[in-house]
Amino acid sequence: MSRRLANGLVLGGAVGVALLAFQHYSHWLAGSAKTFVMDRERCYGVVRAGRNDCGTALHACAGQAAADAVESEWLMLPAGNCEKIAGSRTWNKEEG
Repeated sequence: MSRRLANGLVLGGAVGVALLAFQHYSHWLAGSAKTFVMDRERCYGVVRAGRNDCGTALHACAGQAAADAVESEWLMLPAGNCEKIAGSRTWNKEEG
């Protein structure tokens, strides 16, 4: 076997393994049945000034919180994490 052919086989194998690993861990290529799903919830009252995720009645955009720990400002967090933070609350449909 010539060196050129051997080098081509090694390089082709390395590229193939890299593509398989990329597909397996990123799920970007076609044929991936897995999807990344994470339940999230709004967590109120824990936002630092200028770090909110979305608008409120006082402003229409993210990043415009005027002060720390304003009760109406919120962050989107993975479900269950908000209850672990002191002084926080989640939005309850019954409250409105």
